[in-house]
Parts: sequence; structure tokens; C-alpha cells
Amino acid sequence: MKRILYIVLMSAALLAGGTSCDVLDQYPHDAVSRDNLSADDLELLFTGLYCYSQYKPSFEGYFQNDMAGGDFTRGGGSSYATPQMWIRDCILATSGWMNGPWTGYYSWLYQVNEFIYAASRAEQTDRVREMLGVAYYFRGLIYYNLTSKYGNVQILRQATNDPVANSPAADCWAFVEENLEDAIEMCPEFTSKNYVSRQAAKALMARAKLGQGKKEEAAVLAEEVIADPAFDLADFDQIFRGVSNSEEIFTYINDVEESGICFAAQFYQPATTYVPTQDVADLFISADKRMNISVMQDGDETVLNKYNNLTSTNPIIVSRLAEMYLISAEGKGLSGGGLERLNQLRNKRGLPNVSPKTEDEFLDAILAERRLEFLGEGFRWFDLVRTGKLEETLGMAEKYNIFPIPQTQIDLNPNLKQNDLWK
Repeated sequence: MKRILYIVLMSAALLAGGTSCDVLDQYPHDAVSRDNLSADDLELLFTGLYCYSQYKPSFEGYFQNDMAGGDFTRGGGSSYATPQMWIRDCILATSGWMNGPWTGYYSWLYQVNEFIYAASRAEQTDRVREMLGVAYYFRGLIYYNLTSKYGNVQILRQATNDPVANSPAADCWAFVEENLEDAIEMCPEFTSKNYVSRQAAKALMARAKLGQGKKEEAAVLAEEVIADPAFDLADFDQIFRGVSNSEEIFTYINDVEESGICFAAQFYQPATTYVPTQDVADLFISADKRMNISVMQDGDETVLNKYNNLTSTNPIIVSRLAEMYLISAEGKGLSGGGLERLNQLRNKRGLPNVSPKTEDEFLDAILAERRLEFLGEGFRWFDLVRTGKLEETLGMAEKYNIFPIPQTQIDLNPNLKQNDLWK
């Protein structure tokens, strides 16, 4: 039988104590046959899957939604007069801001698909099923990001370099849900924020449902996570200063030996920093317990203060409980009792209740809360897109409601077509 070899990147130096890479006394394989894996081989490849997945989207992949959402611009010597100028410069089919994350997601997908192939052919023990569930979670996360950003993307169920055509966005969303359904069924129960769990899969499914406008379904899933005794809202400084808390549902440890992504280096060094606009900084009031953790004055710049480890790396939060409160609120709507969840979160953050009178006012209140709660966490652009508010909020053309498919990818694949708004 032909042996098909593939490379899986793993950490050679794994941290003890809550790390996402849990094999502390073994070296990962450089290459193995996916058709002839031992149980130990599969465990090592699974460890590598965690290590690989956290950095492949690149910093740009994590920060695209904040950059395109208008709440950040460039500081230091390369500053732009407005976020809109920066958006027009960076959201281009020829830009590295588009191509880098695209190639990162598909490179990550290749490894996930190879693991699924190998694990599906192994003896289906409870442990193997759990590992498969985690792999399906990762594939759902990849496709959530690709679909919400680029729309009509390629659906690849197997690792391949064949020139596959785009699929309609509706099919891509269905693929997200298919993978997350498998993840919810197969993933292990929550034990640590640094491991994918069934609860993490539910949280991501709630996000995907909301992104498609399936609000009632999103609210049900969010409420299931909120009701889970493993989680509770935490103080903001606990979440972003490495203090043990019950709010984080899934977080990449992003250890320096495993990843080159250091968020703090992007936000604190004036020559290359990305800075929140003064408009968004001014929205924080002194009573808001998020203010000093979210923004601070650094010389003559107002900087994002959530990621402050300049000498190493910062954890990358994928899901936390505050999002579930706001998904539940939006999903239920004002008439369905969503206001209670919104005000519960506000009260936890030191703010008084709000009392919107109409559904439109209620949605605006939720978006305002999401803007402050998740500043610099990768939500703002898609929040404006999915609610139809991007053009009026930023004064941008319709085409900015979707990212262009990178021209480099179209040049390499004649079956890949550009999104209509960017042709």
C-alpha cells in the first residue's frame, strides 16, 4: 500500500499546568502514515492539532474584524487620518490582510482533514471519538471564519490540492453546522478552558446560528451554556490578566514555544501599533469596570490594554460567557425577555440597567454593549455586517460587507471565482 506522508507541526517543548498541549514527555512525529497509525501516533498528532490551530490564522486573521469594523487605525509613524482610509487600503484582493488569513485557514484545514481521515480509520474507542469531536470543532471554527468573512468559499471534506470551485455561502454555513453538530455529540465535557469541550462547541454553534439570523436557535444554545455550572461571569481583570476564572469557555494558551503571535507587540509599540479610535475610547465611562483593561493612555496614544505581555505571548480567547449573555439577549429580543440578560451583563460590568422601548432600540443597545465588551476580540465588523448596519455606520460602500477572495488564490485556481461585489 502506498504510504501517504504528511507533516504536522507540533511543539517540542510543552508547558505543564493547564496547557493545551498535554503530552509532556514525548516528542511529536515529523511524519507518519495516516493509514497505519498506532494509538500513540494518533495522540501525538492530536496534540499537534492543538498546537497548529492557534497560530495559522495569523495576527491578521484574528484582527481582521476589528480592523474592518472601524474601531481601530494605525498609530505611530504610519498613522491614517481615519479608519476608513485604512480599510480602503487593506481590504483589497491583492492585500496580505486578505491572503494571509485565507492561506492560514486552508493550511490549518489540511491538517484537520488529515487527522479526521486517520482517526476515522482507527478503532473507534471513546477516546478516538472525543478526538474526532475536537477535530470537527476545529473544522467548524475554520469554516465559521471563512464563511463569515469571504462568503462563497471552497468546501473541502478531504485534504486535497485539487482546484475546487466555490460553494454558495448557504452551503458553507450548513457545513459549519454539520461539523459543530458532530462536535457537540462527540467532544468531551468541559474540564479546562484550554481544551475544546462539548460546551465550547455549543458556544460556537450559538455564534454561527446568530450569524445566519437564526436567533431563537442561537438563544436556546446560549442559555444551555449559561445554565452550565462550570461557567459564571467573571471580573474583567481576571479574564485578561491571567487570573483563574469561570468565564472562559475555550482559550488557546498561545504559548511562546508554539506560536509567534504576540498581540501586545502589535498594540504597544508606537511605530507599528494598532490603536483604538478616540471615538470608541470615549464610549467607556468611569463606572465601567472594563475601561482600564480595555483602553489606556500610553504616551500620546490611546492603546488597547487587554493584551499586555510584551515579552511573551497572550492567550487567545475563542469563546467566553459574556458572548452567551449577549447572544441570548439578541436571540430572545426585547419582547422575548432578552433585556434581562443584557442588564445582567451590564450590572456585572458596573453599569446601570438600560430601558429600550422598541426592538430597534434594543438591538442598538446590544450592539453598543458588544462593541465595548469585545473591543479587540474580533467581532465588530461582522456584527455590523450581519445586522445590516455597516454602510450607515462607517459610510462605506456595499462591497465592504464581504471580504474579497485573494487574487493570488484565483490566479492559482481557475475554478475559484471572485465575490460579485468585488468583480
